[in-house]
Amino acid sequence: MKQIFGLLCLIFCTIPVCAQQSNSRVITPFDANWKFALSDYKKASNAGFNDKSWRVLDLPHDWSIEGKNLQTEQGGGNVGYFPTGIGWYRKTFDISNLNKDKKIRIEFDGVYENSEIWINGTYLGKRPYGYTSFSYDLTPYLKPKGNVVSVRVDNSHQPNSRWYSGSGIYRHVRLVETNQIHFEKWGIFSYTKEIGDDRATLSIKASVANEKTIAMDKVMIKNVLYTKSGVEVASSQSSIDLKANTTKEVEQEIAVSNPALWSLDNPNLYTLASYVYVNGNEEDCELNTIGIRTIQCDVNKGFLLNGERVKMKGVNLHHDAGAVGTAVPERVWERRIEILKSGGCNAIRTSHNPPAPEFLDLCDQLGILVMDEAFDEWLVGKRDYSYKLYFANWYEQDLKAMLLRDRNHPSVVMWSIGNEIPDQGTAEGSELAKKMIAICHSLDPTRLVTAGNDNIAADKNRATEEYLAAYENDIVGYNYPDRYHERRELLYSIDKAKYLNRRVVATETSGIGGNRVRTAIPSMSGFNLRRGSSAVTQLIDVEQRWKFTLLNDYVIGDFIWTGIDYYGETFWPSRGASSGYLDNCGFKKDGYYFFKSIWTNEPVLHLTSNWNREGEEGKVVPVICFTNCSEVELFINNNSYGVKTFEFPRTGNSGNWNSYEPEKVFTSTADLHLAWDVVYQPGEIKAVGKKDGKEYVSRIVTTGAPIKIRLSADRDVIKALPSDVAHITVEILDKNDNLVPYADNLVKFEIDGAVIIGVESGNLSNLSSVKAHERKAYGGLCQAILQAKKEGVFYFKAISEGLQSAELEITAIK
Repeated sequence: MKQIFGLLCLIFCTIPVCAQQSNSRVITPFDANWKFALSDYKKASNAGFNDKSWRVLDLPHDWSIEGKNLQTEQGGGNVGYFPTGIGWYRKTFDISNLNKDKKIRIEFDGVYENSEIWINGTYLGKRPYGYTSFSYDLTPYLKPKGNVVSVRVDNSHQPNSRWYSGSGIYRHVRLVETNQIHFEKWGIFSYTKEIGDDRATLSIKASVANEKTIAMDKVMIKNVLYTKSGVEVASSQSSIDLKANTTKEVEQEIAVSNPALWSLDNPNLYTLASYVYVNGNEEDCELNTIGIRTIQCDVNKGFLLNGERVKMKGVNLHHDAGAVGTAVPERVWERRIEILKSGGCNAIRTSHNPPAPEFLDLCDQLGILVMDEAFDEWLVGKRDYSYKLYFANWYEQDLKAMLLRDRNHPSVVMWSIGNEIPDQGTAEGSELAKKMIAICHSLDPTRLVTAGNDNIAADKNRATEEYLAAYENDIVGYNYPDRYHERRELLYSIDKAKYLNRRVVATETSGIGGNRVRTAIPSMSGFNLRRGSSAVTQLIDVEQRWKFTLLNDYVIGDFIWTGIDYYGETFWPSRGASSGYLDNCGFKKDGYYFFKSIWTNEPVLHLTSNWNREGEEGKVVPVICFTNCSEVELFINNNSYGVKTFEFPRTGNSGNWNSYEPEKVFTSTADLHLAWDVVYQPGEIKAVGKKDGKEYVSRIVTTGAPIKIRLSADRDVIKALPSDVAHITVEILDKNDNLVPYADNLVKFEIDGAVIIGVESGNLSNLSSVKAHERKAYGGLCQAILQAKKEGVFYFKAISEGLQSAELEITAIK
């Protein structure tokens, strides 16, 4: 057994924090010590430009999140009234031991948008799309000392997005040094060819470049598979001849005995080390994290992972993360994905653009399925200065960049080439769909392709038959499949009866979001469930659609809009959209518990009502319970309001007539929630539920006045790295330690030994800066995100006038 602990420790770190060193390839993080100015300078591309007065910062960086929300901002509600504009970045660096036989490139994971790059005054190129990863060869222009890379970012043409895009170099940057014989960028592609009882076969394609002026004979390509702990489990090798200045693709197979499969519950990962040798000398070594698994989308059985049917219980996510904007430390995404998964979510659609590479790394590690999406529009645009201006010239490059970069991720199980594309109703749209689907299959034969189509049954601009036919060997994606006419009840069944071999997935659907402070079913004057309301109607629509989804195997899954609140797509004075079942702090709303009750078997018993209803004494108010308990009894101040029963799916006869296994629940509702109309009186509301012979209790009380602050952290030990943070939850409590649901106290923060990189509360109408050291609570809660710049113990204190303060200790380690 061979072990490669040195290399593997780099692969399995969340963020590259030190250079990856091998005999042949050096990857150096390039995030630190950039100069930045938020203005346009005509001569800033010149190497000798004076940038001494510019701000020094580390990447990733989003300048929009640092500015004020103003109603006059050109992007308007599309981007949450945040500022945009033009910015410049510059970095001076040396290359020690510069070797003319080496190749050095600079890689950008994402720059929003219209980036232009210079090295030592020489123009390298432009990339309009803000979500594409790209690179440039620096080799011909470098010198041993005093190199200057200059980046102009132009996000001034507004509006160009329907949601908050952020501005700047908001993802990681690195330098990659290789020899002249090397693997092409994103040139390694590995996938599981088959899995047997105790054996798996991996197929590996490797593109090898020879940039020398002479041919090279007997170049050996070797692939070695290692476990996470560094134990070699399989390998293969072969030799090729490489002509001068050419690239050649090599195919190999690796047989793996007793493989540990990648799955949702056990996301086992391996490291694939790919080597190039010439005359016994290592010329290149590239490491890729992979998972061994099979995927299939069956026209009748739906999605199969390793041969087992999995219903995709999905959410849509935009790429901002609350107070940090789009420059998101990895721990922020990790925490968010963990919370989503704890509620039964197993799939994410990256609406509506390729995500950061580390986001997919986390999905690999945590066991989440991903629909990787490329575009929000094609030729027909949605905003004046959006991607429509660049699509014709750039879509092939941008699509290929996503496919090549992301195809080794086991979490990625489906490609999406668009969202609510107006072109779906045009002749050009069907041709474009065919071309892009063909590109996807040419670079990745293992995954099917879809798009989020909102006009399949629309009365206007309906998707053409030719357009939908482009997906018939892939997957037809439905946005809001229950929106039109009889489809409110029948959904996909109309099309499935007509197209028996159609694969279907709900790419985007309505969820249960709304304001965290208000309940899922808000209190209304004279409100009664029997009279109905828009909130109740939406809840019923969601429940009916999910019944259909869970009961019909051919439906691959459903991705609700959205998992988490996001900035943008709003109206003044709001900064964002509250469609998530988590707010933009990651605090849970009522909708979280609804979906957890139908997505998991874990006991759920959640009362949605706020029991601080001063002025409503004696009025009839609704009480809603999201639960998967078979029966629930409701008490108000120890007085019973009766037992309600629930079962989904309902049990039919087993064996003989009127015989049931498991025991039948005689249900009191066909809904997926329980409801009571009660007379409001202050005190305590309590639900007592029973599930599988066990009893569970949920309580809400009428609270007293705010008295004190309580602090808690998601982790009290963090690493002193840019990738790591501590999320501090601030709670406003009464004298009995109950969260006060109406508390909006201004809380000020003091920190010793670390920095606050963002503050939020989930209140999208609070226009104060998320970079301040204070925040008004919302619904009794707010949040501060801390980052350690060095090792040590530091103290975080929260103070509010009239309240008992609180202090928390956090330790930062290497």
